[in-house]
Amino acid sequence: MVTTEATVESSIFGLDSAVHVLICERGGEAIGFAVYFYNYSTWLAKNGLFLEDLDVTPAARGSGAGKALLKHLAQVAVAKGCGRFEWNVLDWNEPAIRFYESLGAKPQSEWIGYRLTGQALLDLAES
Repeated sequence: MVTTEATVESSIFGLDSAVHVLICERGGEAIGFAVYFYNYSTWLAKNGLFLEDLDVTPAARGSGAGKALLKHLAQVAVAKGCGRFEWNVLDWNEPAIRFYESLGAKPQSEWIGYRLTGQALLDLAES
């Protein structure tokens, strides 16, 4: 992880930011957050809502905070006419997988994710 407070501040709250953040509070204390943005599906000809990150403090896990954040995002997606609400989960994160599946989410086995980072990204950009 290469994130710093300064890079988070500029990338999320900067003028050109395309991301949104929800903070979940209980009793005035932040106990969770969700970072999301909109993407587009040519298959649906609609925007989609993509959840980049969801985190709830360990002490608040199991309290409904994560479900409240996801419910709110589902409501945003519906209100904005999004055709999808998607996210990724690491294959070893069994507690998260069980949680997501308990809400009715289904894994997408037909897609293989690809990523360019570091030197490979630079090489392609400069080719």
